[in-house]
Amino acid sequence: MDLNGSSALVTGGASGLGEATARLLAERGARVVVVDMNAEKGEAVARDIGGVFASADVTDTAQVIAAIEAAKEMGPLRALVTAAGIGFATRTIGRDGQYESAHDLDVFNKVIQVNLVGTFNCARLAATAMSQNDPVDADGQRGAIVTVTSVAAFEGQVGQVSYSASKGGVVGLTLPMARDLSVVGVRVNCIAPGLIDTPIYGSGPQSDAFKANLKRDVLFPDRLGTSAEFASMAVELLTNDYMNAEVVRVDGGLRFQPK
Repeated sequence: MDLNGSSALVTGGASGLGEATARLLAERGARVVVVDMNAEKGEAVARDIGGVFASADVTDTAQVIAAIEAAKEMGPLRALVTAAGIGFATRTIGRDGQYESAHDLDVFNKVIQVNLVGTFNCARLAATAMSQNDPVDADGQRGAIVTVTSVAAFEGQVGQVSYSASKGGVVGLTLPMARDLSVVGVRVNCIAPGLIDTPIYGSGPQSDAFKANLKRDVLFPDRLGTSAEFASMAVELLTNDYMNAEVVRVDGGLRFQPK
């Protein structure tokens, strides 16, 4: 699918994986709506790539629709990448055996809401807009969606129960959503990134030492991944017309240990 002249929506587009994807989509000729809660960074990225910034909570239907409508003003919406997400490291129970120290249920709910419900909310609304497009080819293709899970969906570590549950749910969306949307010519794929070197790890000697320890279970290459490598896969899944209903790991062969 040729993205030139179309519009694209990238959630979490102000930094990290989302920013790299937004930049690559713009290079491929798409007009990008950068969706994020950080207005300062989001507006800067949007200006830099000739796109538009939309402040939106991915769980807020009205805000997501407003972002989609902004995209439609720049061209038919044919691409969505859902890179927004959060995570907290909390074990299921505390050390003292007290009910009060068990995993906070509000925290669990928040992670599920943003990572899973937010992903579905954006996908269901963007797919609705895509269904209104004219087909771009003889196959009847109208658009493509790339969701973002994590290798933690399969190998969640100690303290990742809420994060892994949310990301496992995103994996579970992939096949049934692709089946649902096949009738309107919209493909759905999912990326499971491993350890990607983003600003979340900070910088400087302490950060370098921390990242060196993190990569111990990566097979090859002997480093963390880059946002550009993630973005390359996202754009491939959007543009390769025969990729559908797949969950693709981008992790250098990483398999998480328990901790």
